[in-house]
Amino acid sequence: MEKPLLPRESGQFVAGRSRDVFVEGSGVQKVAEMLYHLRNSDDLSANGWKKANPLAPAPTSDQVANWVFVVDTMNFSFWPEKETQQCEVTYKSVTYTGYMTLCASITRAMEEGIPITDPMYFSQMSLKELAHVLRSDNETDMPMLQERHEALTEGGCVLLEHGGSFQSFINQAGNDAQKMVELIVEKIPSYRDEATYEGKRIAFYKRAQILVADYWAVMEAKGQTGIINMNWLTMFADYRVPQALVYLGVLRYSDSLMQTLKNGELLCSGDRREVEIRGCSIWCVELIKDRLSQLVQERDGQTCSINSAIIDFYLWPFAKQHHKEMAHIPIHHTRCIYY
Repeated sequence: MEKPLLPRESGQFVAGRSRDVFVEGSGVQKVAEMLYHLRNSDDLSANGWKKANPLAPAPTSDQVANWVFVVDTMNFSFWPEKETQQCEVTYKSVTYTGYMTLCASITRAMEEGIPITDPMYFSQMSLKELAHVLRSDNETDMPMLQERHEALTEGGCVLLEHGGSFQSFINQAGNDAQKMVELIVEKIPSYRDEATYEGKRIAFYKRAQILVADYWAVMEAKGQTGIINMNWLTMFADYRVPQALVYLGVLRYSDSLMQTLKNGELLCSGDRREVEIRGCSIWCVELIKDRLSQLVQERDGQTCSINSAIIDFYLWPFAKQHHKEMAHIPIHHTRCIYY
């Protein structure tokens, strides 16, 4: 079987053939200008990761790399069936929803003495034990518990086969971000985020890429700045960042797609429209990154170090912070393990 196109090439391939999602050049320019004015802020640096992940252990903790692995291995499908029925987790008097319920659950478990970041434990933990770790404060459980259990135990077994920690596993890829993503996708099946579009095998690798980016941000925070090829990563194609891109005028949905999403229709993983939303999201962030780099070169005479991962680290919290203003733009609903 032919290898799929890599994420950046997949984004470009999809954007060039998309029928229901379109990249707007004026929006690319607008967002590049917006980011240009933020270019020297912590919001557009690896430091932005800690701001978006306040529940993570301190970067100096010996458990932080495994914490990142556990969280990213189960980092998928948090949207509620009904907005009024959201899974909630309260940790230190703050109630969280969405992705943050996962972070809060894992950190809560650590404080309760559950060895949730130890691959020896989570490779063989029972479904009942994971249900306890991920328990909600209300009647709405976290979605896809069975799938999260399968992904986590599978990932734990792989780590045990490769030194017993995420650090020892990822060290096999040297310090190259691309090789890290390729290693993760090769060894851990749940990370193989691939599809077929217009007869071509494509790949988005959302969770594999965000795992590498999160690891990079942790290492940066530790002062260990040795990971190369970070510019190979794309944005992490999910359901929340595309909503922000539509809000910012970078993406445009056809009337028929917008109506489908407003109706709450479920799109299967691999559905043409779902692939177009994700692929065009990747490609428009690449265009934003390239335009931002041009602006920095033209106006400052400098080389821009802001990569697509950092832009995603900015856009995801932006979407959360502006969720009320974006309420009229629907997210797409796809139940799968990839995002």
